[in-house]
Amino acid sequence: MGSIRVDAGLLIPGRGEPIGNGSVVMEGARISYVGPTDVAPAADSVTSVQTVMPGIWECHAHFVGLSDPDVLPGSLRTPVAEMAARATRDLQTLLMAGITSAREPGGLGIDLKHAVNDGSVIGPSIYSAGKVLSTTGGHADVHAYPLDFVANHPHALGAICDGVPECLKTVRDNLRRGADLIKVCASGGVMSEIDHPIHQQFSAEELKAIVEEAARAERAVAAHCHGKPGIMAAIEAGVKTIEHGSYLDEEAADAMVETDTMLVPTRFVVAELLKMEDVLPPHGYRKGVMVSEHHERAMKIAVAAGVKMATGTDIIISGDLFKKATREIVYLIEAGLPPIDAIEAATANGPDTLGAQAPLSGQLKEDYDADVIALDFNPLEDWAKWGDPDRVIHVWKGGAPVKA
Repeated sequence: MGSIRVDAGLLIPGRGEPIGNGSVVMEGARISYVGPTDVAPAADSVTSVQTVMPGIWECHAHFVGLSDPDVLPGSLRTPVAEMAARATRDLQTLLMAGITSAREPGGLGIDLKHAVNDGSVIGPSIYSAGKVLSTTGGHADVHAYPLDFVANHPHALGAICDGVPECLKTVRDNLRRGADLIKVCASGGVMSEIDHPIHQQFSAEELKAIVEEAARAERAVAAHCHGKPGIMAAIEAGVKTIEHGSYLDEEAADAMVETDTMLVPTRFVVAELLKMEDVLPPHGYRKGVMVSEHHERAMKIAVAAGVKMATGTDIIISGDLFKKATREIVYLIEAGLPPIDAIEAATANGPDTLGAQAPLSGQLKEDYDADVIALDFNPLEDWAKWGDPDRVIHVWKGGAPVKA
């Protein structure tokens, strides 16, 4: 594969100032040049586009291959081969939408990533947590099924652990499978049947043990949190990211800034769930309505406080929703983030959610991964066009053209 040069009227590097009439050159899987077109080196092929930028990072998607939004029980009654078959389609959909890297805080991605890496499956690079850590009766427990059945089911999305020794063992089990991060439910959730989104799950001692055990393997911890008690406990324990943050307030936002804790707000899933009353379980819709207004306000508080953010959708339903994943950028802008900063949240900030495991990705920068996309619009001005995969006209992953 020869060198590829992309000349653009607008080059957005991911972090830093845009360049008018800029070029990026890809040599194999790496970027070898980023700068003005008039001094760019020659290449074996040249493509001219309106806008060029790094591939998008989706920092909260679940590759579970289920068409029923009630995914927790669905994962227990659906054959894993069926789930994986649908999930491979979803991976390709994401890549065609311009998403070249995906952080998965729980799901089948921990196994699917090997098929992506060897070229058997077309999709973004996957960084997966494996099973989600949950207390008994917590968000990743499946409350309608017998506890023994849930705890011992080989394909359950959650791993139930209570007390420090069980938490340590579960972290180690995920690391043994090759987890790139650890995911913990520090509060109740929306799609789980019985628990309350505000209530804290896991004690301070358990959360600290989870973070410290993950840190020994240089893994970051992502904490599912809606309620403030769980948010504050997770920050105190040292997690890298708060996922959702629905009841985040000024005190919590200030604590996140002070500790460099990132927020992955996932407004996408909240907005989409409220359109699905006819197919959601009643408890899911009821709790979605309950958190929605708080969540919108929390995002604005986080933006105003300067909390570092990364984009993620929390897509849980296989199919067409994956086409619209980049719309999360629009929700960040609507919360007050300038378009250039929202793009940074969707690109350069993505690898930062992985801590020490962060790859050289998310930026148009020499020696970084040659994950590059081209758009037929200016996202600094026409940002409402995010969410339409047809506006992403080229995708290169690792320097290889996968959409033209």
